[in-house]
Amino acid sequence: MAENGEQVELDLSDDKVVTKYKAAAEICNKAIAAVIEACKDGATVVELCKTGDDVINKECAKSFKGKQIEKGVAFPTCVSPNSIVGHFSPQPDNTTTIKEGDLVKIDLGCHIDGFIATQATTVLVTSSPDGPITGKAADLVEAARTAFNAALRLMKPGKRVSDVAPKLQACVEPFGVSLVEGVMSHQMKQFIIDGEIAGNKCVLNKPSPEHKVEDAEFEPNEVYAIDIVVSSGEGKPRMLDEKETTVYKRALDVEYKLKLKASRAVFSEINKRFPAMPFTLRALTEGAEGEAKQDLTGAQLRLGLHECLNHSLLHGYPVLHEKQGDLVAQIKGTVLLMPNGSDKITNAPEQKVETDKKIEDPELLQLLATSLKPRKSSKKKSGAAKAEAEPVAA
Repeated sequence: MAENGEQVELDLSDDKVVTKYKAAAEICNKAIAAVIEACKDGATVVELCKTGDDVINKECAKSFKGKQIEKGVAFPTCVSPNSIVGHFSPQPDNTTTIKEGDLVKIDLGCHIDGFIATQATTVLVTSSPDGPITGKAADLVEAARTAFNAALRLMKPGKRVSDVAPKLQACVEPFGVSLVEGVMSHQMKQFIIDGEIAGNKCVLNKPSPEHKVEDAEFEPNEVYAIDIVVSSGEGKPRMLDEKETTVYKRALDVEYKLKLKASRAVFSEINKRFPAMPFTLRALTEGAEGEAKQDLTGAQLRLGLHECLNHSLLHGYPVLHEKQGDLVAQIKGTVLLMPNGSDKITNAPEQKVETDKKIEDPELLQLLATSLKPRKSSKKKSGAAKAEAEPVAA
C-alpha cells in the first residue's frame, strides 16, 4: 500500500495484522513447548535446536495456505545451558549435551508475512518435572519472571522508555541477582525483529553512562519483544570464541560488491532464503540445493562468511558467557499494545519455583498487581460518573 508515493506502515489498527501476529505467537508457543518437553538428561543441544525450528517450519506450512506470503523462522531456536547467556545454536557436529540439574534457556521466534512473535523461557533439566526449581536457580527464574511482569505493565501507552530500567533493577535486587548488561527489549515491525533502527524504540535493561538509548513514549498499536536476562554473577558477559557464532542476520542498510566467488555464492543464498530474518549456518547449509549446496561446503562457507563480515554485510549474534559456575536465566515474550490494553500473545509452560526471597517494596507490589487491561467505563454517565467501571481480566 502506498500513500502519496510513500509506503504505508502496517500496524495493529489493521485486524489482519493482529491475526498474523497471533498466528505467529501460537506457532511459537507450540515450538517452545516441544523443546521444553525434549529437554531431558543427555539430549544434544543441536537436536533440541532442530526440534524448535522443525515445529515452526511444519506449523508455518499449514498456516495461511494458498497465500503468497513469507513465513517461517524469525529467530532460530537457541538452547543455552547454565553460564551461556544466549545465541547458542551450534553446527551439526557439535556434541554438547544437557544434563540433569542444568538451567537451560530456550529462545526462538516465528513470523507470518513478516509479523513476528518471539519468546524465551528458562527450564531446569530434571527427571521430576513436577518438582519445583529451588536454590539459586529458583532465585534467578523468579527474578526474571518478576522483572518481565513489571516490564509488561510499564511498557504501555503514556509511559516512557526511561520509566522501565529503574523498576527492573528494583525487581531483581531482592533476589540477589544481576540484570545482564547489553540486553534490550525491542519494538518490532513488519520484517524488523531488532536493531536500533531510526524510529524504532528500544529499552536498555541496564543503562550506564557509556550505554544509553533514546528516550521516547510508548504508543498504541506498537509491538514489543520484552526480554529479561539475569545472572547469578556480575551480569557482564563476554565472547570467549568468535568461532562459536552461528546466528547471523543480513545488514539491510549496507551494500558492497564482493570480490570472491565463494562470498558471492554465500551472500546470494542468504539474500534468497534469509533476506530479513536471522538464520543459523546450519539452516543455511542444510537447506541449500543444487550448486548452492556445493558452494556452501565448510571451507567455501568460512571463506565467504569472512568477506561478508569484513564488509559489515552480516550482523552476528555472538555466543556470550558469564563466568564458569554462574547461572543465567531468561524470560522473553511478545506484547501487543492494543488500544484496549496490552495483550501478551506468547506463552510457555512454567515450572514451579520455590524461593524464600520476594518483593517487599509497596510501589512495586502495586505495579505487579495492576491489570494489563484498563477498566471499562460504563457508557451511560451523567454529570459526575454514576456508573462504576467494570474490571477486565488481564
